Amino acid sequence: MASPRRTFPALASWLVHAYTASGLVLAFLAVVAVMEGDTTQCLWLFLAAMVVDGTDGMLARWVQVKRHVPWFDGALLDNIVDYITYAFIPMVLLWSAGLLGDGASAKVLAVVPLLASAYQFCRVDAKTDDHLFLGFPSYWNIAAFYIVVLDLTPAAAAGVLLVCSVLVFVPIGYVYPSRTTTLQAPTLALTCLWLVSYAVLLVQAPDPSAVWLAVSLAYVAYYVGLSLYLTARRGRRTAPAAG
Repeated sequence: MASPRRTFPALASWLVHAYTASGLVLAFLAVVAVMEGDTTQCLWLFLAAMVVDGTDGMLARWVQVKRHVPWFDGALLDNIVDYITYAFIPMVLLWSAGLLGDGASAKVLAVVPLLASAYQFCRVDAKTDDHLFLGFPSYWNIAAFYIVVLDLTPAAAAGVLLVCSVLVFVPIGYVYPSRTTTLQAPTLALTCLWLVSYAVLLVQAPDPSAVWLAVSLAYVAYYVGLSLYLTARRGRRTAPAAG
């Protein structure tokens, strides 16, 4: 009979894996929302998926899932869930809602980010040793959120998706909010505020307040600014000495 010292940690580890897998339930419900034409409901489910994704890694490290269930690849499970919720369904949402225009060009535009993200998810160096995402980290759910909330035209939406697709291949290090150590406390606090702003803007849709839009976009500016700073700092550290 297994001792409680072994049983409880293993059970806790499986509960964490189940929590990660709950993102697939949210993904299915998001597909249902898309099929029913309920864009707002789909965006709420994106928010729930982001909360799960933002907390399951911390729980996994706290419980030490690799130690107690070493033969189960939780990172692979997380990548499967993330690709579906962060990349695949957002493109389905934007295409089905007509936010990318119509015809063959809209289909091609929806596929480009999916292919770029497939490449990024398979890179062994997608997450750096100093806990940054290398290349645009497939935040297509967030791109979809702003395309809807800002009511962007198909041309503007196409510009956002194509620029971000190119940035997948550009070696900029992007902040990993729950793991990047530089300014981690303020980054986590501001990330939580951004999640609140996301919810408020959805409640206010289709007429969001300028104040909450400013709060939301200010976080994006902070995130990009910190990412560029950390990328420049990494470049200085790895640059060969002169002379």
